[in-house]
Amino acid sequence: MRSHYCGELGSAQVGEQVEICGWVHRRRDHGGVIFLDIRDRSGILQVVFDPDTKESFALADSVRNEFVLAARGRVRPRPEGTVNPDMRTGEIEVLGLELSILNAAKTPPFQLDEYSEAGEDVRLRYRYLDLRRPEMQDRLRIRAQITSEVRRYLESDGYLDIETPTLSRATPEGARDYLVPSRTHPGEFFALPQSPQVYKQLLMMSGLDKYYQIARCYRDEDLRADRQPEFTQIDIEASFVSQQQVMDMTEGMLKSVWRKVLDVDLGDFPILTWDEAMRDFGIDRPDLRNPLRLVDIADLMSAVDFKVFNGPANDPHGRVVALRAPGAATLSRKAIDQYTDFVGRYGARGLAYIKVNELAAGAAGLQSPILKFIPDDVTAAVLQRVGAEDGDIVFFGADKRKVVNDALGALRNELGADLDLVESGYRPCWVVDWPMFERTREGGFSAEHHPFTRPTCSPAELKADPDAAKAAAYDVVVNGYELGGGSLRIHAEEMQTAVFDVLAMDSEAQAKFGFLLDALQYGCPPHGGIALGLDRLAMLITESQSIREVIAFPKTQTAACVMMAAPGAVEEQQLRDLHIRLRQAPTKSEHA
Repeated sequence: MRSHYCGELGSAQVGEQVEICGWVHRRRDHGGVIFLDIRDRSGILQVVFDPDTKESFALADSVRNEFVLAARGRVRPRPEGTVNPDMRTGEIEVLGLELSILNAAKTPPFQLDEYSEAGEDVRLRYRYLDLRRPEMQDRLRIRAQITSEVRRYLESDGYLDIETPTLSRATPEGARDYLVPSRTHPGEFFALPQSPQVYKQLLMMSGLDKYYQIARCYRDEDLRADRQPEFTQIDIEASFVSQQQVMDMTEGMLKSVWRKVLDVDLGDFPILTWDEAMRDFGIDRPDLRNPLRLVDIADLMSAVDFKVFNGPANDPHGRVVALRAPGAATLSRKAIDQYTDFVGRYGARGLAYIKVNELAAGAAGLQSPILKFIPDDVTAAVLQRVGAEDGDIVFFGADKRKVVNDALGALRNELGADLDLVESGYRPCWVVDWPMFERTREGGFSAEHHPFTRPTCSPAELKADPDAAKAAAYDVVVNGYELGGGSLRIHAEEMQTAVFDVLAMDSEAQAKFGFLLDALQYGCPPHGGIALGLDRLAMLITESQSIREVIAFPKTQTAACVMMAAPGAVEEQQLRDLHIRLRQAPTKSEHA
């Protein structure tokens, strides 16, 4: 039925008869000659029908956008002055000899081209139409290239593609599990995996040495703009490796992907400690394209007679920072108020600032409502420390450490974008030496990564001072996005038990992870690995605005599929088979 894809044809095929199939992208009638732009996944091809082929001409006259056609014709150069340099096939056209309508189509609910202004809700409702758009097909094609290059790179390095189960038991991975009721085990449930973490560790214990998987994972998280309930990760694990070896492997793989897909050299991967990242950027996934930095000034503010600053400066859990925005002294009061509202979303109770109009004039060259509370010498020391110049504005954050990091870290990103300070291109980095635990609101501990991460201290030291414990963990970050997180894993039962004890999991550890603790007693090798988000990787490489743009059939922000109306109600008999009774029947609106 088809001899060539539309986008494959060019000057080399001039004079050949070809058969192509596809959708009508656009139809034009120019003075008795009909032009059909026919589209398939490879591109768009112009096919011309003139009245000499009466039957085909009549059919061409009757078709409309998105009709499915098969056409036979002869490739010829486009007439002089009609070459389209923006089309892959812009130097040639096909003189149509025969035309068949394989299927008619209703008028689509939105334009299927780059000019479409359809909202995301409409595009997801008719996703099968949205995916016909060339830009969506390009994104999915690039995603496939990424996956192919990842497989090639890892398999050339001896990694085995091994599937792990998607029906397992619940594990603590930081989010709620999607549960699957068991028909054969009444009252019991499987859980869909949040990651293959435990299975890949068991594979290392089995002696399989190098494992990878393009793994589907599931997390029932609270609603977030750029998260999906089901997602894909590149999951990697190896035995007898150091942290540096895992990082080197990951760097090599990512450089290979960028080179293969974009012909771009990703460059060096600088290494930041977690402490350095939080100090300079207020965030553990810094965008290094942004030159703005947070500067600690607590030592300068500890003795000022201004409680807003001296309180956090003298609080061991507090932080006082300055953030210089070059050339931003022209910001209006309205703009500053908007930034104040912005940091308020992160818990900040205000946003102090100093406008530097003329540095050499001292206090007279500055403008700020806080100057009367701060001695001139302290103000001068602050401005010197941040490197302030005429025309700058310096913002301040003073509060609990987490509030300052969250608020000023977000403000740094916002200012970088608004002031057009962010460089183009890609800036990767590593963030290492993570805390092993973080404090919960209740005063206990939760794992910063997951409870199978290897601490860098002994079990006794871990139990004696969990707050000080560091993890052999490493995250790879590109342009402010965490692409992947990894660690060396615990391979000794004593250490794993100690971590469970700190997490107050002693009562449930044996019940949930008895198999793992048992396996650690049978000669477990040192091992480590990493998991990278394929969706986020594809989003970055295609410069898309959301991971939904690089997933064929994504869910909405409410974790629903509007195209298939999922999730939905099931028949009563299905519930009985699964030994489930609903406490309250869903309403019609809930069904909808």
